[in-house]
Amino acid sequence: MQWRLSKEKYADRQEKAIRSHLYFSHKTPLYRKLKNVDMWLQENKVINLNIAIKTLNGLVLYPGETLSYWKRIGNPTAKKGYVEGMQLSHGKFIANIGGGLCQLSNLIYWMTLHTPLTVTERNRHSYDVFPDVKRKQPFGSGATCVYNYVDLQIKNETEVPMQLCLDVGDTHLIGAWRGEEPHELTYEVYEKEHWITHEYWGGYLRNNLIHRKVYNLEGEIIDDEYVTENHAIMMYQPLLETGKSRKNEQRHRGVSVKEKLPGVNTC
Repeated sequence: MQWRLSKEKYADRQEKAIRSHLYFSHKTPLYRKLKNVDMWLQENKVINLNIAIKTLNGLVLYPGETLSYWKRIGNPTAKKGYVEGMQLSHGKFIANIGGGLCQLSNLIYWMTLHTPLTVTERNRHSYDVFPDVKRKQPFGSGATCVYNYVDLQIKNETEVPMQLCLDVGDTHLIGAWRGEEPHELTYEVYEKEHWITHEYWGGYLRNNLIHRKVYNLEGEIIDDEYVTENHAIMMYQPLLETGKSRKNEQRHRGVSVKEKLPGVNTC
């Protein structure tokens, strides 16, 4: 209903010709060793990802247009070939048709933070399920999705068309944002602040602030922007230093957003 009533112009043109200039690329592993999660759920997730990227690969986001994650993908039903994949619901993994598509929304969101595109809707994950093990991105730098009311939307407020390129490899989900002109800025996304709070109901919340530094072509910092904040229920016992908040600056080279804290995560 929102898509029909909205005045936004939604991107709908996929093009085979690849834009000349790479703005940012990233990849994430398709298979992880997860406790109490059957491997077939991850194998099915890959099936679902292959179906979903057909609606997004090559999509060109022209100036003034908005990318709606769910408007492009549509309802991930069995009729379309989607199978039961890994889905996170209230901090627990379950099997559900179309499960696993959050890996795709996470990738797109993370790449977008390293471009001049504007994130207009992003929803954070409600639960922190696992302790950090070989983490390469800041905690809370993904975007959860639930069809069709928990969306990821990205608007091109620049004057340059931007193209989303996606592929499912043997071991990784691969993505890139590309443009017609060389980029003039680079971005470093980092965790500015991190703290854990012991709540009145006995559990713990993991909290952080994510910022990004903006660099010009000479490598000079021209801005340090607030990106988002996260507050997630921890599903494991934290290791805390007495009387101290744990702070960390995980740095990564690469938007004030509208956020919600949904009760359900989808992968």
